[in-house]
Order: sequence, then C-alpha cells, then structure tokens
Amino acid sequence: MGMFNFFDTHCHIHEPDFPLPVKDVLGRANNAGVSKLMCVGTSVEDSKVAIKFAEKNNNIWVSAGVHPHAAKDLRSETSLAEFASLIKNKKVKAIGECGLDYFYNHTSKEDQEYALRKQFELAVEYDIPMIFHVREAFDDFWKIYDDYPKVAGVIHSFTATKKELNEALARGLFIGLNGIMTFTKIKEQLDAASEVPLTKLVLETDAPFLTPNPLRGKINEPKNVVLVGDFLSQLRGEHLEQLAIQTTKNAEGLFKV
Repeated sequence: MGMFNFFDTHCHIHEPDFPLPVKDVLGRANNAGVSKLMCVGTSVEDSKVAIKFAEKNNNIWVSAGVHPHAAKDLRSETSLAEFASLIKNKKVKAIGECGLDYFYNHTSKEDQEYALRKQFELAVEYDIPMIFHVREAFDDFWKIYDDYPKVAGVIHSFTATKKELNEALARGLFIGLNGIMTFTKIKEQLDAASEVPLTKLVLETDAPFLTPNPLRGKINEPKNVVLVGDFLSQLRGEHLEQLAIQTTKNAEGLFKV
C-alpha cells in the first residue's frame, strides 16, 4: 500500500507531549509513502511550537490556529498581534484549526465567535486558507462563514451528514476525512463520506488521536493516513492510487505547497 504519495493534512506530532519518538514517526511515515504533513496549531503558543518543529523538517508545513477551546487566547490585543505575526512565517500555509465547538463548553459561544472572526479577518488579509473545527455548531458556523465568503478551506474531521456536506461544497470547501470513518457505526457519516467529490477530498490522521482500524487502541501517527485512504477507496469504489494522487493534489493546491 505504500507505493503512492499521501499528504497527512492534519496532525499534532509537534506537540511536546506527543508520546512517540518523532524521528521514528517521520521515518515510518516516509516509508509508508506519506511524503507531506501539516502540523496544526491549537493556540498561539502551540502554533509557535509547530513552526519551530516544521523549520527543522522538509515537507512539513504549519497551520497556525486558535482552537475554540482556546478562544480566550485572542481576547488580548497583545496575543492577537503575536498570532498575526506568525502568519508571515514561510512555513505557515493555513490558519486553524479554528471554529466552533458546542459539544464541549470549554469556552463561551461569544469567545468562540470572537476568536473565529479574528482568524477569518487574518485569512482575508493574508489570502490564506483555513482549517475548520466544527462540532455540533454548523448552523452558527455557516452564518459566520458567509460574512467571509471568499475564504478557502477545509472542514477537518468531517463526521456530519449529506446536508452539511452539501452546505460545505456549495461554499467551495474541502472535506477532511480521518480514522473515524474506519470505525464509525453511523450510516449517515459513511454515506456522506462516499459522496464527497474526489476533487474536494483531503486525508488526515489528527495524530495522536483517532487511530484508524485495525490499530484502535494504539497511538495514531501520520503513516496511518494510508489506512484511511485504503478504507475510503473501498468504501467509495476507487483505486487507492487514484485516491492518493487526487487527495495529495487537492491538498497541495489548497495549501499552495
């Protein structure tokens, strides 16, 4: 399965508490044909760590972002300015993960919306795509997104239904699928996954989380994006090679790498 080139568009292997030796993880990814990685920041500090990590490695880029759980990060002018300065770094190819999360109420809806809008404003200013985290909050998310309609991006860890899929596609967004698809029992999620146009699909691991079958219970790592691709190729009735080529091309085009 490792003959093709894959792009893991969403991982967190840069984090100091990532539980595996990173050199080995990168070696295994390379051996599996996972040639490009996007390390995704979840706070101002975490985005800085991701940039330092990516600067030491070729073929690793960064999405600098403030996750809804860390939304308070952007309430201070100082940290907003600090965050904005990160986007100028040549390793930064996207803003996110950012969005709305109403499943966990770690931060108020007001703080979440404020942080999301600030990141949208920067995406417009710098003409850079975004990585969106939307959990049980699509109705509010679309209302905000539609104030910034030209912004390109991807709905990360998509687990919604055809209704949300159609809303995303109508706005030109990409859909990020990961290991959840290999173990979900929810038919609507699999139905939506099989209907994503191949030209709008990107693959991701969210490592160290969401390990795909048959490795459930182990720590996730970028090499496993191949397992996600293999599962989806069977679900969707596509050749793995075709899926690998197109999803990598999609990611390279979206992130301009």
